[in-house]
Amino acid sequence: MSYFCLLKVLTSAQHEPGYCSFYEDCGLNPAVEGALIPPRVPCKDYRKAVNVTGDHYELFKSVCPMFAHGEGNTLACCSIRQLTALQSSLTLSKAVLIRCPSCADNFAHIHCATTCSPNQSQILKITKTANITQPTGIVKEAVVGYEAYISTNFSDASFRSCKNVRIPATGGYAIATMCGRYGSTLCTPQRWLDFQGDSSNGLAPLDINFKLLSDGQTAGLPPGAVLFADKALNCNETTPTGGEACSCQDCEQSCPAVPQPPPLPKPFMIGRLDGVLVISITIFSCIFFLIMCYVVLECTTHIRKSKGTQKNVTCSDKASLATQEFLGSLFQTWGTIMARYPLIVLPVCLVVVLVFAVGIKDIELTTDPVQLWSAPESRAMREKAFHDAHFDPFYRTNQLILTAPDQPSHYYDSLLFGEQNFSGIISKDLIIELLELQQKIQAIEFWSDDLNRTASLKDVCYAPLNPDNPSLTDCAVNSLPQYFQNSIDNLNAKANMTELGVTKEVDWRDHFIYCVNSPLSFKDITALGMSCMADYGGPVFPFLAVGGYENEGYITAEALILTFSLNNYARTDVKFKVAEEWERRFLKIVQEYQKNPNTNFTFAYMAERSLEDEINRTTAEDIPIFMISYAVIFLYIAVALGEYSSCKRILVDSKFLVGLGGILVVGCSVIASMGFYAWIGFPSSLIILQVVPFLVLAVGADNIFIFVLEYQRDMRRPGETREEHIGRVLGNVAPSMLLCSLSECVCFFLGALSTMPAVKSFALYAALAVFMDFILQMTAFVALLSLDARRQDANRCEIACCVTVETPRPSEPNQGILLPLMKKYYAPALLNPVSRVLMVVFLAMFFACVFLLFHLKVGLNQELAMPSDSYMLDYFEYLYKYFEVGVPTYFITTKGFNFTSEEGINAVCSSVGCDQFSFTQKIRYATEYPERSYMAIPASSWVDDYIDWLNPGSKCCRIYTAGPNKDEFCPANETGLFTCAKKCMSIPENGVLRPSVEDFNRFLPDFLSNRPDLQCPKGGLGAYDKAVVRDKETGEIIASRFMAYHTPLVNSQEFTGALEKARELAHNITLTMRNVTGTPQDFEVFPYTVTYVYYEQYLTIVNEGLFNIAVCLIPTFVVCCILLGMDLRSGFLNLLTIVMITVDTVGVMTLWGIDFNAVALINLVTAVGISVEFVSHLTRSFALSIRPTKVERAKEATANMGSAVFAGVAMTNLPGIVVLAFAKAQLIQIFFFRLNLVITLLGLVHGLVFLPVLLSFLGMYSCLNVQSLYTWYYETCRKHPVRTDKGEGGIKHVRTRVGSMKDENFYF
Repeated sequence: MSYFCLLKVLTSAQHEPGYCSFYEDCGLNPAVEGALIPPRVPCKDYRKAVNVTGDHYELFKSVCPMFAHGEGNTLACCSIRQLTALQSSLTLSKAVLIRCPSCADNFAHIHCATTCSPNQSQILKITKTANITQPTGIVKEAVVGYEAYISTNFSDASFRSCKNVRIPATGGYAIATMCGRYGSTLCTPQRWLDFQGDSSNGLAPLDINFKLLSDGQTAGLPPGAVLFADKALNCNETTPTGGEACSCQDCEQSCPAVPQPPPLPKPFMIGRLDGVLVISITIFSCIFFLIMCYVVLECTTHIRKSKGTQKNVTCSDKASLATQEFLGSLFQTWGTIMARYPLIVLPVCLVVVLVFAVGIKDIELTTDPVQLWSAPESRAMREKAFHDAHFDPFYRTNQLILTAPDQPSHYYDSLLFGEQNFSGIISKDLIIELLELQQKIQAIEFWSDDLNRTASLKDVCYAPLNPDNPSLTDCAVNSLPQYFQNSIDNLNAKANMTELGVTKEVDWRDHFIYCVNSPLSFKDITALGMSCMADYGGPVFPFLAVGGYENEGYITAEALILTFSLNNYARTDVKFKVAEEWERRFLKIVQEYQKNPNTNFTFAYMAERSLEDEINRTTAEDIPIFMISYAVIFLYIAVALGEYSSCKRILVDSKFLVGLGGILVVGCSVIASMGFYAWIGFPSSLIILQVVPFLVLAVGADNIFIFVLEYQRDMRRPGETREEHIGRVLGNVAPSMLLCSLSECVCFFLGALSTMPAVKSFALYAALAVFMDFILQMTAFVALLSLDARRQDANRCEIACCVTVETPRPSEPNQGILLPLMKKYYAPALLNPVSRVLMVVFLAMFFACVFLLFHLKVGLNQELAMPSDSYMLDYFEYLYKYFEVGVPTYFITTKGFNFTSEEGINAVCSSVGCDQFSFTQKIRYATEYPERSYMAIPASSWVDDYIDWLNPGSKCCRIYTAGPNKDEFCPANETGLFTCAKKCMSIPENGVLRPSVEDFNRFLPDFLSNRPDLQCPKGGLGAYDKAVVRDKETGEIIASRFMAYHTPLVNSQEFTGALEKARELAHNITLTMRNVTGTPQDFEVFPYTVTYVYYEQYLTIVNEGLFNIAVCLIPTFVVCCILLGMDLRSGFLNLLTIVMITVDTVGVMTLWGIDFNAVALINLVTAVGISVEFVSHLTRSFALSIRPTKVERAKEATANMGSAVFAGVAMTNLPGIVVLAFAKAQLIQIFFFRLNLVITLLGLVHGLVFLPVLLSFLGMYSCLNVQSLYTWYYETCRKHPVRTDKGEGGIKHVRTRVGSMKDENFYF
């Protein structure tokens, strides 16, 4: 009876208020192996709570202030030794939680309650004990497991206060490191507490089964037990010890009301239709109506005037005729001289060209895309220069993305995680195969002449935690095998594990699942007990190890990612060549591995050098394509220029050497242009070598055809020498050649006002090349034609000059094939009343292209720079498909901001006490709208981590109190108990730590050089040692950077949008920080990443393009008007047609998927030049025609000049352009083949279809007759006689020239 009563008393006493279940430290837990910290456990001891006093109370008050009620009035269930162990354990957690005081307080509250609460026996139940022998030899029963009963109100509130606390170095959540296998996404209060009570994680000293029950719920509670239901702090509340509320970065409840971003602008609509389309249709209808009214009015007026007498010669007519006569006489005289002395002219031209060409030996070819497309004075280049001057450049990336599409998935029933479906590529065999490939690459060695020794990966690798003297294992290699420290033994490891009474085997799959959800863990919770950290000491974030998954389902990933990071060196550094050689050998190994039939992977790869290598390769491979293109053009010119009047005279009448001479003239003009600019030190580029010859060839071939065809069609007059004949023909056609060449020269010289280096250099080279081409045509080509005419007059064969042919030359001039066809069939058919309605079709096409113009995409996707057979295309495809994070971007501060002041710190940081709209807070707000801001992960902040590192709540910053390093910094891994007893900073009263200026500057170098570890995860080495630049003399921070991540960006439009939004955000931050006391107004925050210099051009390229095209169009109008004697109408119609060609070209670009970029802009500028050739010759021919009606004048111009333009421009360009379709480079296929084909075809149809019809409607009427011209011209020349080359008087000369106007084939 007494036994049962005693048992009843003891049983009921186990859960009594004021009693402890255990007390005092009992030693190390024998059941825990491989612990990261000593697993000290308490002794089982049912006793009353102890009144703590003296040093015991002071320690208790510092560790568990929420249970301290004053000395002498405080009861507790923990000894000094227990408090010391608890303090050591809480210090690890506080290192990441202290930035949010209420979270740190709640976290400590939970463990203080179970360890020290005076009512300890009521809130927990011992479930497991073990005997531990004490140093004295006494065996005591230790508690190694218990149940704790916690109110869900308390647990949920505690969890809410901590779930959003950030780790600034990674941008992730601290809760992810404290929830084990579930990570931050799947973490719940129960899972959070379960991890804290799991001794297998290496941090918990014993097993705690937290039972979370609702208030008032008694089911599941032992008799006498109660729920621990103290009040937990919300994260936006101050702590009882004075700690301030958490910041918005760590606590959503603390966030101010941030206004929603404005809605995206809606498409411009009129009713339910596209607004631009409606406006285009309306304007087209109005213009069409006005044109019809004008035509009717003009025809009516002309009929009335035709019934009366013809008007006299007007001032405009006089100016036009005087201009033509002056230019004609000048060029006639010039041509006669050149033709008379060809053997002098040709050597002189050759000498001039050689003088210019010598400069080519010093030519500088710009191949760096940054220097090509970004102006040296541009913002992006200035920011890049600042970054490179203060920070190390971005490391060099060498990467493989591997898939195994044929591998089946498999299910795994995990003891810890339940049934899991692993994708085919997440298999041990493939991981081992990847590891073998990785180790083979890591073992690359080669002799380096630059280092004069054997070089390996460690000589050039990025080693963030040991940058000064890295070993091979210090190199940053990110891959899935790194979760196993690149050890096959770890991959093969297995162990039996019991969980909830079930025993199963755990293996690599359990470890992998745990690590991808908790990559910062130093020990998993499985029986394997392995670390998740890479062998170089850093974490492997899952988005850098696997790809192609959804919603953090890493085990379903479709790709493995292997990345080797190398340091980036200046090209002048000896290690730059070492890095490039290592990458060359890396590519060789990867390519051999890809060819191996036993390879189980399908993969894509790249090295940092790959882009440049592939561009250089395709340039070399496509040179033959360009050579074939030029050969086809030359062959056409040589064949097309011949007369072919008789089979026997084929070799006499052919113009093979003349065609070759014309090609040489073009080549010499390009060489002279390149040589001249090389002389003055102006760089060239590959795009100049590809585009300028085509442009000059189009101009040169046109002029050659016009000149040669006119010479062939013109009959030599009685008494006229060969040289005079050539001079007279040149006088007829040279003004037209001058009109086009001068328009193009001025156009391109003005185009050099562009800020884009590539466009500017192209414009300058093209302008001088066109000018030199005109000069050489007026000299060398005239002399060459004179020599060929001598040969032809002597009936000598072209190739074998000694052989003569007896068949005489025909007496009638050879008009060829095109001229009769166009005169007899094409021109009449085009300009009959029915066909002239084609103008409406062209106007409709123009306005349709105006509509399409507003839908043109701007940009250049980087894969287009690669050849069509490049391995880089596969890499880009894999990158966009499988990579789950965008490029990192830095927000960089310039000199002038005071980081050491309290106001300055608050304006930057994002932890407790910081401004709600601080630097890093604003970036965090931007990440809430990733689809608008393109920001995915908040910026890492060295200021925040430095403050946490200084906080005395962690072990990070201590000071030696004895020994040779006394009063110096003591790292957290120093184990001496009393050696480093002093903290760097004292505990702040309000919980907001702000160091003095002296302390800030004193400890900052220690923070930046402190290697992070378990004891102090806030060390700055690796994460921030390169992020802060200080003046060596004053210690002032002159530059710093904060790294964030963009969302995945897949095309140039997204890259450009990301740049624009990042700049907007940085500007907003700059304005705020300039308000901090002492900050100069030139202080700036700007974003920087390697891609910005490439994509900045697309922010302004539309305005840049409009400016360049406008300055090209203006001279075409002005020059045309001047050289036509101020004929404004002809100049305007000429300009209108060129504008239509340009706009239609842009419209077709939209339809054909050709984006607008700098390469397209160069081609559009070229389009203006080629359009001048299609249009201006014919406009001038029409303007100077004396046919009585506009239709007849248009027919004459179309037949005479149109045939020459068709043969000289269209048929010269098209064969060469078609050849370019076979080029491997996609840039050439798209921007040279497609775009040049569009330009040529549109120029052809506008020049030979639209323009004649337009002139027949809107051109000037010919109100003059030959008699009135003769009378005026006769009187003018009688008063101002001129001398002909034969010495005859001016009157006879005038009669000859004016009288020739009666010939229907005559034109100036």
